[in-house]
Amino acid sequence: MGAVQQVSEAEFQKEVLEAPVPVVVDFFAVWCGPCRLITPILDDLSKTYDGKVKFVKVDIDDAPGIAERFAVANVPTLVAFKAGEEADRRVGAAPKPALEGWVKSFV
Repeated sequence: MGAVQQVSEAEFQKEVLEAPVPVVVDFFAVWCGPCRLITPILDDLSKTYDGKVKFVKVDIDDAPGIAERFAVANVPTLVAFKAGEEADRRVGAAPKPALEGWVKSFV
């Protein structure tokens, strides 16, 4: 069963860049309202795409180095990685159909 896991700066290389499947990284902050709005959507998508796409969260306040490395200036920012490289990104909250269509575009 898919689940969105939070990763730290120390885990990012292994969990995201070395993952065998595409990874969606949700760069978020606990104080961000729109971030909270998309959390249940990403939880649902993680179950739908279990085994095909991995979903992780990175708290920009706990992992500022990763946020800076990937030029995350606003939250939420969703970044898709394939084979360790950034494949696409989305900034801001969106409804489930839009986010699912985005995920399907790189599966």
